[in-house]
Amino acid sequence: MSAAEASGEKRASPLLAWPGAVEASWPDEGVAGHYGDPLREQRAIEASAGIVDRSGRGVLRITGPDRLSWLHSLTTQQLEGLPAGAAAQALVLSPNGHIEHHLTLTDDGTATWVHVEPGTAAALAEFLESMRFMLRVEVADVSQDYAVLTVLGPGAGDLVAGLDSVQASVKPGPFGTIDLIVARDRLPGVAGDLVRRGAAAAGMWAFEALRIAAHVPRLGLDTDHRTIPHEVGWIETAVHLNKGCYRGQETVARVHNLGHPPRRLVFLHLDGSAERLPGHGDPVELASDGQGATVGFTGSAARHYELGPIGLALVKRTVPADATLLAGGVPAAQEIIVPPDAGANVKVTLRRRTLL
Repeated sequence: MSAAEASGEKRASPLLAWPGAVEASWPDEGVAGHYGDPLREQRAIEASAGIVDRSGRGVLRITGPDRLSWLHSLTTQQLEGLPAGAAAQALVLSPNGHIEHHLTLTDDGTATWVHVEPGTAAALAEFLESMRFMLRVEVADVSQDYAVLTVLGPGAGDLVAGLDSVQASVKPGPFGTIDLIVARDRLPGVAGDLVRRGAAAAGMWAFEALRIAAHVPRLGLDTDHRTIPHEVGWIETAVHLNKGCYRGQETVARVHNLGHPPRRLVFLHLDGSAERLPGHGDPVELASDGQGATVGFTGSAARHYELGPIGLALVKRTVPADATLLAGGVPAAQEIIVPPDAGANVKVTLRRRTLL
């Protein structure tokens, strides 16, 4: 093991050597933020297809005949009997129902492949190892050997068909993406093949702008240590409400059947006249309050090629839905993602769009 691997330091992707590549900032250091023009990259994705290097993400491979029933018992998702090739999202919750990990996964019939946020694979592997007991499962953190490439856009499906050197394919991903898990030594070759097939090289700036516009939260950016699934809309995409017991289920069931989550995720249309974007963690205040009272925090923010500056924020449920907000001092109109009446058996239909 290298010194970088031992310390958990992220290593730079070989795709940073591509023309025009500029490295992304936290939490995506080590991959490209853009290749010279992030707005053009967004347009290319929505017009056809693009490829995004997300090789900073952690990858786990879980094998053994008990793997799916075991993961089913530990997470919020119905995974028992997951068909080979099918994809799912799942959460690992604390005993109090707070989100600890967000998993994007697929099973290839022999192994379950999981990818998670940068820097979180080791902690997830440690937790899973502690829960093995006598079951026939093996957990391996293979982040040093495998990487994630994401293809997105209306032409993504055609581009990945018959592609060589793909270990596993997570389709669809959280907003119509296709996540390819490839060996790290094949990363430049697979990415190059996709570009030759017509995919535009795009960086994390473009990816994040399209993710935010699709109203899709990201763990660690749009959540904090107190976030529960109902607050960010993962109750619809990563939680199965009719499955057996799992850690944190009591909180999920109580909110869903009896109450409302204390906070809700909102989409921010930020003031385009401001020269800056609010930073992650910046306070959100009521513009009309005049008291400077904090009602939430800013999560992600980006510049969208059509919508302009946009963001996501987690605010108190009681904040009026038509109130103008200040996100890090930047005026913002809010658009509802998670309604104030979420929970208590209210059927929620989130307004999300995909790129397929």
